[in-house]
Amino acid sequence: MDQLSISGGSLAIAFAVILLLFIGLIVMMRNVYKSRTEKGIAGEYTEDAEKNSSYIENRAKYERVDVFGLSSTFFNFGLALAVGLSLLAFAWTQYEAEIVIPEGALELDEEIEMEPPRTAEPPPPPPPPPPPVIEEVPEEELIEEDPPEFEDTSIDEETIIKEAPPEVKEDKAPPPPPPPPPPPPAPEVEEIFKVVEQMPLFPGCDDLGSYAEKKQCADKKMLEFIYGNIKYPAIARENGVEGMAVVSFVVEKDGSVTDAKVVRNPGAKTGEEALRVVNLMNEKGIKWTPGKQGGRNVRVQFNLPVKFQLE
Repeated sequence: MDQLSISGGSLAIAFAVILLLFIGLIVMMRNVYKSRTEKGIAGEYTEDAEKNSSYIENRAKYERVDVFGLSSTFFNFGLALAVGLSLLAFAWTQYEAEIVIPEGALELDEEIEMEPPRTAEPPPPPPPPPPPVIEEVPEEELIEEDPPEFEDTSIDEETIIKEAPPEVKEDKAPPPPPPPPPPPPAPEVEEIFKVVEQMPLFPGCDDLGSYAEKKQCADKKMLEFIYGNIKYPAIARENGVEGMAVVSFVVEKDGSVTDAKVVRNPGAKTGEEALRVVNLMNEKGIKWTPGKQGGRNVRVQFNLPVKFQLE
């Protein structure tokens, strides 16, 4: 009993066979009793009924057509059927799908050439000044002026001095408006690290002891998640496309995955499929253990290789 195991497909086939046998038995017994009923109505069993003088022996109008005559047989058949179905139910074993992880799944063939993560976009350079306009200056003609005439400004006692009229002061122009305030400073974007003291870890291994054990376990669980959800693109399978796609993403301080993008794509929808599986982490609410630098959580860039191999 302990060694008896049946897969889901075999169990479905067994149930289908039992159901067909059960339906066939019902149809067969229905035809048998229908035939006996027609014979009883025709008077074939009249003599047998007259011979039975006892009430107990003649409790049915047509004893040979009595449907309760095979009740014990049907009871035993139902009991055997129930026991058989119970054995099948206990023997049903659901096997987990085998996840094939290629060798060296986390090894990159060569260093990925990509721009370092920018913490902030630099401001655009100022436009160059316009070139100076050179204008030709015409030669000025020197005009000789007459010498100024000398005016006698001396006064004596008989000279009448008239008071000059008061000067009319013109209204002063309003002061210029104050300059506009400077624009607010751009929000500071925290630095994104590529290598830190403790790299981010896939969840599920927090109960282990050392960091090395946690990392080994986390890498295994991450590969099981990636290759357990990956679906080889049909166009790549039909054209025999193989290769390694690389997806770059940032593990935030709260463990979420952001800024996922394909940095290497073998083609035929393989890179898009790898990107879909990485974004599936956020859809399923998977939170990484964030990376640490100097004892605090930091943002870390992670490059994930995904190998596509045809079996």
